[in-house]
Amino acid sequence: MTTQPSASQEGAVPTTPKTLRALYEAGATVDQLVTDSRLSYGTVLNRLRAAGTVMRTPWQTRRLRVDGQARRRLAARLRTLYDEHGATLTDLAAAGAGSRRAARRLLIEAGGAPRSTQQTLRIRTAADAPARKKLAASLRAEYEGGASVPELAKECNYSVATVYRLLHLAKTRMRPQHRHGPARRSGKRS
Repeated sequence: MTTQPSASQEGAVPTTPKTLRALYEAGATVDQLVTDSRLSYGTVLNRLRAAGTVMRTPWQTRRLRVDGQARRRLAARLRTLYDEHGATLTDLAAAGAGSRRAARRLLIEAGGAPRSTQQTLRIRTAADAPARKKLAASLRAEYEGGASVPELAKECNYSVATVYRLLHLAKTRMRPQHRHGPARRSGKRS
């Protein structure tokens, strides 16, 4: 069984919320923090919560205590999800990291680099491209069969602008626009 070095062994008594959180996220239990800090159990919990700590379940704590490699394996698994499957930090939090912040930290520990929002959107768009092209081809066939853009928009529950973009993606030859409103006079004004 591997154990984390306690703060008293390192020479400092952890009492600030930030220090307590760092020790807790490194694998220390609340009981260890109570012993090391000489604070009450409730005070330690309150300071951890004040620092925004996502608390582990007893199962997660046991897993960290029994297997010192668990954190590294979790980090590696999260990096695989992030790099190869386009998962977001929110997805990683749900997959076992606990919070977006913890997911980011684990990702960096595993040698990964967090993406920008734009990079994530590009990955997601690329993954959706085949389905989008299939929808665009289907809309093109209906449009060329005589359906109007507003009818297609209503049918597939998209905006008119989105239907136009999809038709453009399918390289659809657009019909001339209809003029709405009063007819123009061709004669000269006097």
